[in-house]
Amino acid sequence: MSIIRSLSSAARATGRRAAGRLVHRGWRWVQRAGAVSNDNPGPYRFGELGDGTKLAFPLGAVFNEQWITIGPFSIIGERVTISAGFLPGLDLGPEPIVRIGGGCVIGRDSHIVGHQSIVLGDDVWTGPGVYISDQAHEYRATDLPIGKQWPRNEPVEIGAGSWIGTGAVILPGARLGRNVVVAAGSVVRGEVPDHSVVAGAPAKVVRSWTPDEGWQPPFRNDAPSPIPEGVTAEQLRALVGWDLRLPGEGAAQ
Repeated sequence: MSIIRSLSSAARATGRRAAGRLVHRGWRWVQRAGAVSNDNPGPYRFGELGDGTKLAFPLGAVFNEQWITIGPFSIIGERVTISAGFLPGLDLGPEPIVRIGGGCVIGRDSHIVGHQSIVLGDDVWTGPGVYISDQAHEYRATDLPIGKQWPRNEPVEIGAGSWIGTGAVILPGARLGRNVVVAAGSVVRGEVPDHSVVAGAPAKVVRSWTPDEGWQPPFRNDAPSPIPEGVTAEQLRALVGWDLRLPGEGAAQ
């Protein structure tokens, strides 16, 4: 009996491993098939979806995408919400509401919720769980529930080359300059100059750069070593282990 039980247990374990492999293989197929791009838009009709851009599957809430534009070679992570307006099916006028530039990377579980105007410049990268909105609840009427008061919209702009850390919140009216760093968990409102680092809730400038003084306060660690001169694209691909070819350049060897 013990031998039979052992054989039965081994058979069940083998079956579970085989089932696990099939489930993961099937899920990878679903992820590839469900990813949205301009070659495979699925049910979505974005105002613009650039070459090489991909929205990973599963998507978050995406609606009124006719008023959403995304430039080329951007990566939108899993479960990212990108919405325009309150509800699906609205007519939001002639101009895009949410504009995401080229070369952007939006981390998984982030939310970009636009009602008037949200603009992300080229090469804006975010960590996961970032929240960006151009609309805030009003609360000044003391005789109405806050959720029933007419909200307030203020345009949001994030300059090219900026980095938004994990869990940061970008509030209505925020205008970030170029190459701004937002520390994880920060809550940002108002104007942020180019080449600044902000942190905290509310976020404040903790480091900045000027041509005359450089970075102040100075860095305490050395800059990372750049890629040595003379390294070829093939060598870099081999080192990283990814296919870094642009669309149309052919398959990796």
